[in-house]
Amino acid sequence: MGLVVQKYGGSSVADAEGIKRVAKRIVEAKRNGHQVVAVVSAMGDTTDELIDLAEQVSPIPAGRELDMLLTAGERISMALLAMAIKNLGHNAQSFTGSQAGVITDSVHNKARIIDVTPGRIKASVDEGNIAIVAGFQGVSQDTKDITTLGRGGSDTTAVALAAALDAEVCEIYTDVDGVFTADPRVVTKARKIDWISFEDMLELAASGSKVLLHRCVEYARRYNIPIHVRSSFSGLQGTWVSSEPKKQGDKQVEQALISGVAHDTSEAKVTVVGVPDKPGEAASIFRTIADAEINIDMVVQNVSAASTGLTDISFTLPKTEGRKAIDALEKNKGTIGFDSLRYDDQIGKISLVGAGMKTNPGVTADFFTALSDAGVNIELISTSEIRISVVTRKDDVPEAVRAVHSAFGLDSDSDEAVVYGGTGR
Repeated sequence: MGLVVQKYGGSSVADAEGIKRVAKRIVEAKRNGHQVVAVVSAMGDTTDELIDLAEQVSPIPAGRELDMLLTAGERISMALLAMAIKNLGHNAQSFTGSQAGVITDSVHNKARIIDVTPGRIKASVDEGNIAIVAGFQGVSQDTKDITTLGRGGSDTTAVALAAALDAEVCEIYTDVDGVFTADPRVVTKARKIDWISFEDMLELAASGSKVLLHRCVEYARRYNIPIHVRSSFSGLQGTWVSSEPKKQGDKQVEQALISGVAHDTSEAKVTVVGVPDKPGEAASIFRTIADAEINIDMVVQNVSAASTGLTDISFTLPKTEGRKAIDALEKNKGTIGFDSLRYDDQIGKISLVGAGMKTNPGVTADFFTALSDAGVNIELISTSEIRISVVTRKDDVPEAVRAVHSAFGLDSDSDEAVVYGGTGR
């Protein structure tokens, strides 16, 4: 049997009982002949609690010290899990991200992995140990400071280790039974997907699906590491994410026409009003945003008014970056030459994803018909070969998701989807 990397989220190790349950699952994999490396998140809401504590001490905590604080959460989890495994009669060793060889750039709070040199991990498992690695963290290549990887960092840690160790599979354990056709907390009849391609999963993740983060899937696709998303609260088969479909018995799972419906209410919309409709203006706006290190999502430019020669440009971005974007644009108002700015954080994005839509006429019409029948007004539209996304009012998102999900026949006839831990991660 080969090496397996398993990742357990905060809801899976939220308390002592959860840690003992995870320890039993890891030991079971070891007894089945696998070498096992487990990556763990902080217990429950520990990370959020540490952030709150830091903000009580300092309104703007220094990035370096905040990273030093936040990595404590995963260290607690890894040590407790190693203790629980030893209590079951198996040897386990815990490692921080830096000890595991996770090397990052020097950007605090959202570092990116540059390389993984897992010499100590490989030596540990070769000696017969189960290796427990703290997720979400690494060490800067330049400064040697401790860094954190940002949201979904433990998933990315797990996939990166799986690639570096040439693992058979990276198992992502969460509090749902796999990837569903929609968020089961919004659509109770959401269906579990047996297999999904890297490409479709990337679009779902980028569109707001929270089970897997975009960075994690991108890393897995780059190194062709199969991901198995499953629940740590049940023994059910989950969802396989890979380049090739998995077989169930003698039957190969086929790619669905539509993979699912994702939604995101964490974005805001900025409209730059009264922009001169001439070459270079859009470049100036988005260069300003890029220089502020802000990622944007959807962009729409209106047709310019013939009488004024002015147009409006709207774009979406994370709410957390809204204030920074407004400040950056206001600072460069004279250079860019726009009239005013409008900011709206009461929006939501709904996305329909599926590789089959590019060869099936009528998908777009059915999508907009479903939204129209639900009384949902559309503000922005963005498309790719395998995705249609719209921005609407935040309050309309749940009804819009349910309407589109039903319109494309994605509703399950069986039991309602279960969210064991209550968060979907």
